[in-house]
Amino acid sequence: MQQDFRQEQNYIKAKKRVKDIKGFYIHLTVYIIINIFISGVIIYGLMVSGDSFTEAFSNFGVYSTWLFWGIGMFFHWLGVFGFKSIGFGRDWEERKIKEMMEKDDEKKRLR
Repeated sequence: MQQDFRQEQNYIKAKKRVKDIKGFYIHLTVYIIINIFISGVIIYGLMVSGDSFTEAFSNFGVYSTWLFWGIGMFFHWLGVFGFKSIGFGRDWEERKIKEMMEKDDEKKRLR
């Protein structure tokens, strides 16, 4: 019975992990597509207003969305892939879960 519980628990964790990874890659795809479109619109608008392609391409407005949204992308990536080095990775979660389950079992035995 306990092994079934652990298998189900591992399945739920794995399913959540896959959902998080999929969410990150969807976010990355949207980030790239939308920023290409926004950059194109800004470059086109600057060229229509009289700037050369080089001037329009070097304008900060072309890169600002990439930069600021990219900061958000970095933190999303860090949340999905990167916090393991800080000590709050999967191993830490499993150790805490086992620790809490052992405390609950000990409390039940003392009653």
